[in-house]
Amino acid sequence: MKKNIFIIISVIFLLLFAGLFYFRQQVYYSQAKFDGTKTFEITKGEGNKEVAVKLKKANLISGEIYFYYYVKSQGLSNKIMPGVYEFSGGLTIPEIVHIITNGEEKFIRITFPEGFSAKLMSKRLSENNLDGKRFLEIVNAPKEFKKRYNYLTPENIKTLEGYLFPDTYFFKKDIKTEDIIGRLLDTFNEKLTEQMKADIAKQNKSVEEIIIMASIIEKEVQTAEDMKIVSGIFWKRITSGQRLESDAPLSYILQDNNDQHSGKDLELDSPYNTYRNTGLPPTPISNPGINAISVAIYPMESNYNFFLTADVDGGKKVIYSKTFEEHVANRKKYGL
Repeated sequence: MKKNIFIIISVIFLLLFAGLFYFRQQVYYSQAKFDGTKTFEITKGEGNKEVAVKLKKANLISGEIYFYYYVKSQGLSNKIMPGVYEFSGGLTIPEIVHIITNGEEKFIRITFPEGFSAKLMSKRLSENNLDGKRFLEIVNAPKEFKKRYNYLTPENIKTLEGYLFPDTYFFKKDIKTEDIIGRLLDTFNEKLTEQMKADIAKQNKSVEEIIIMASIIEKEVQTAEDMKIVSGIFWKRITSGQRLESDAPLSYILQDNNDQHSGKDLELDSPYNTYRNTGLPPTPISNPGINAISVAIYPMESNYNFFLTADVDGGKKVIYSKTFEEHVANRKKYGL
């Protein structure tokens, strides 16, 4: 009987010892197993629990409890610093914690919203201590990049405006400006699929024409449905030789945010004034997102020929009309 009790106690002791040994191994010595590096972001306000969950989801740690225990046992609960970090495979929990509690972030997180111009992108880069001035210089004289991308033909691409894909990017603090532009162009190239390029060619249009149109649509309307309808209206005008009469290209040249222009603005002698000139403006006027690009390729046919954007119930609403007389009546109705 005593012998059996001794065996049971010995087994329990061994199991506890094995459990503690395993736990300690996981806390101090377990390593993430992946090739290369991973970018990991900790946002302001995230605590131990949220960070542990994200680390486990990213396969950077073997278990949340091990990370949580180590942070607590080392008195580092309130020491985690928000930022964007780069982790390589093979890091242990103590090594990861050392990095995120000492603020050893290597990346800057920058978001370029859809419809941002190169000038606004340049400003945002400068605000994050990157060389926005150099960025704009290269965008407006893109000789080097014309050689890399087959849609940037030397004959017609005067600027990279329109091809700098808007998205959230993680840039190293010491990244070269040329590499920033390369990242944006690479993303654009990934988003514009081979099928899209083939469909553009079938329409006897160029990628440049599509991006110019998409850049206008991006600035004119917001929702995916409105973008489809407005794309159809604009392409209908191009086909018939009618002026686009879009305020967005005027805003691009005048550097304003006006939805409507009048007086001298409408008489501006500029190829970007689509109230005076037929066809598309000479370059894109913004950097459109994938929705605007897609509807520029695949517009929706409708009976509408005119539209306006009005303030309705505290928000913006696009009002469509089939005839010019109906359009004039709508302008009067909404005080435009």
